[in-house]
Amino acid sequence: SPHVVIGEAENGRAAIERYKELGPDIVTMDITMPELDGLSALKEIIRMDPGARVIMVSAMGQETMVREAIVSGAKGFIVKPFKEEGILSAIDRLA
Repeated sequence: SPHVVIGEAENGRAAIERYKELGPDIVTMDITMPELDGLSALKEIIRMDPGARVIMVSAMGQETMVREAIVSGAKGFIVKPFKEEGILSAIDRLA
């Protein structure tokens, strides 16, 4: 079945709030965000919901942060720039 985007957040703090409000099945989250970075937001979401399924989006050269994200509970990652199929297959693997 098709995936439906139910929310969007402009920064890490907003991502945590949206997660609490919406309880999405899957989250895609950029590592680099204003106010609160993606790693910190990921850790807080996993603390609130250890079963959260979060896919991190990273730029090239962020391997150290990607490793930390996986250790912190991220279920996958996508490297930018990516094609639509790349993100869909990452989501399908968790769906």
